[in-house]
Amino acid sequence: MRKTIAVARKEFRQIWRDTRTLMTLLFVPAFFLLLYGYALNFDIRHVRLAVDDRDRSAESRALIAAFVNSGYFDLVATIGDAATEKPRPGPVLLDPPTDPPTVNRLMDTNDVRAVIVIPPGLGRAVQTGRPVAVQVLLNGDNANTATTVMGYAVTIIRSESARYQPAGAPAAPLVSVEPRVWYNPSLRSTLFLVPGLIAYIAMLTAVVSTALSIVREKERGTMEQLRMAPLDTVSFVAGKTVPYFVVSLLSAVVIIAVSMALFGMPMRGSWLLLLLSLSLFLIGALGVGLLISSVADTQQVAFQAALLVSFLPTLMLSGFIFPIASMPRFLQLVTYVVPARYFLIALRGVVLKGAGIAAFAVDLAALGAFAVVVLALASVRLHRQWT
Repeated sequence: MRKTIAVARKEFRQIWRDTRTLMTLLFVPAFFLLLYGYALNFDIRHVRLAVDDRDRSAESRALIAAFVNSGYFDLVATIGDAATEKPRPGPVLLDPPTDPPTVNRLMDTNDVRAVIVIPPGLGRAVQTGRPVAVQVLLNGDNANTATTVMGYAVTIIRSESARYQPAGAPAAPLVSVEPRVWYNPSLRSTLFLVPGLIAYIAMLTAVVSTALSIVREKERGTMEQLRMAPLDTVSFVAGKTVPYFVVSLLSAVVIIAVSMALFGMPMRGSWLLLLLSLSLFLIGALGVGLLISSVADTQQVAFQAALLVSFLPTLMLSGFIFPIASMPRFLQLVTYVVPARYFLIALRGVVLKGAGIAAFAVDLAALGAFAVVVLALASVRLHRQWT
């Protein structure tokens, strides 16, 4: 027993002196708990909503207020003008949206995820007991979110319809829902998951490959030989990055081609835009790997750091699985430094929406800025070690 106590006492002293291990044991589990507890949230809130109110009646305004007051929707845009046509007899039918270019732009740029189209004559119809249909347009690039949002919309509209239901009337609601899902009409989860998997795999492979490259030189002792060679830091970084960029780009293109062949992922946009988005994303990922390799001294440490930096943010904080709008504000701010967030918007915009570069120009600029910053940081650190 004394021997056991002696060994335990010695180990406690060792842990206390090793502040890195102590911090890992005490604070990393708490960090993961906070991260998972706040990010793992399947509730969809703050859905960006646009309204095309062609009725402009007290009943239509009450319906819009029901959406806003539900706590699930944020009204961010109003489309079209008040309808001037007279109510028609019989069921109130839907016309195409009054301003299709505006709806297309809002959907393509992810400014809205749902559009409510209220037909003219809705107020008169519910007052006289005639059926009326309200159209709900949904952005279907995220199948899980679209399904949940549709459930919210149906519940709210039916609840409002019940207010006007005459006593003893048939069970069918006066106000029905006519859904239209854009980009993914069948709400196939594959079209939502596959782009996220592409970003995840590309990020993981690019970061890990470059993170190990320079550390491997350190462990083998060849780093000293490279320092003696007539080679500057920029040339060294470029030489280390280009081969892995070519390999990672070819690997990503193969993954995309396989996804199209096996999982039916469409290609509705430009291959040139897709390659541009992919290239900017991979350059940033390679820069992260080089930055890790400039800090780590062993391949084991570099591999663990690469997994931590690429795995968790891409999976949890990119909007791949959990909607960013539903996260707490401080986590939403953290997502701005996660490159996969911007790449997913560009990737889904190209392959699912067929959108042009204007729809995600800001995201491409963010990817470019991220790549420049991490490559600059990696070059500065390697330059210090080089000299």
